[in-house]
Amino acid sequence: MVNGEKYMVGSMSGLKKKIQIYGRMIKFSHTIFALPFALSALVMAWEHHVPLISDFLWILLAMVGARSAAMGFNRIVDADIDLKNERTAIREIPSGLLSKRQALFFVALSCLVFIFSAAMLSRLCFILSFPVLFFLLFYSYTKRFTKYCHLYLGFAISLAPVGAWLAIVGTLSWSIVFLSLSLMTYIAGFDILYACQDIGFDKKAGLFSLPSKIGPKNAMLISSALHVATFIFLFIMYLTFGMHPVFLVFLAGIGVLLIAEHKLVNPDNLTHIDMAFFNINSVISILLFIGVLTQSFFR
Repeated sequence: MVNGEKYMVGSMSGLKKKIQIYGRMIKFSHTIFALPFALSALVMAWEHHVPLISDFLWILLAMVGARSAAMGFNRIVDADIDLKNERTAIREIPSGLLSKRQALFFVALSCLVFIFSAAMLSRLCFILSFPVLFFLLFYSYTKRFTKYCHLYLGFAISLAPVGAWLAIVGTLSWSIVFLSLSLMTYIAGFDILYACQDIGFDKKAGLFSLPSKIGPKNAMLISSALHVATFIFLFIMYLTFGMHPVFLVFLAGIGVLLIAEHKLVNPDNLTHIDMAFFNINSVISILLFIGVLTQSFFR
């Protein structure tokens, strides 16, 4: 009995460790960047059609499945490149913690979770799940041929709010389009900043990114312009959706944080890039969701 208990404890410990490894591979904590945008779309859709609890759960599962598939596939495609880059060589596949075969199984499972969740929401969502999955997975190849890979990444992720809205309402709305555009420019903007860490390696490896092709100074100017666009798109969403003025308080906070992000990172000093990338962007995403939720309560 004692040996049986030890085996069970060991098995549970091994399973927990494996889950943590998969979680690190797909950077599960980074889900907080896009998920609040999708949840914001869900709150806004509430005024048109009250969703069921099951709708919320399927949307959440679809988000997790889609993002896990995209990140896992990216890690497989980039494994050989990551091995040559000192910053990324510690990732799970290059370091040997996971094999490509294990990662591929995880990606296939995540794809099935996404497609099944979409099918449980509606026939339209099921049909659209296939092109959405293609857009998400294809991102992994864009750094091989275009310096605008950051914009493509933003576009692929920006499909999340539209998907959540369609799952509940069934038709498109300009308000949600502007929310998606704000997510697209928001993601692309900080992905450009993050890519500044690999300028030397990207040039050596023949990879494409805005910082490596036009220099960090010009790339950061484009990043700033994209984040100005993020603020503008959110303001247009406020107008087109007829949101309560209290949302402007939260929008002002988002504007201040976007400025702070660009103050922290400059071409000559990238030491605060992790703080700008994760801490500030996490707060921005959460602040947006709280703002949408608060204005909905007031309305």
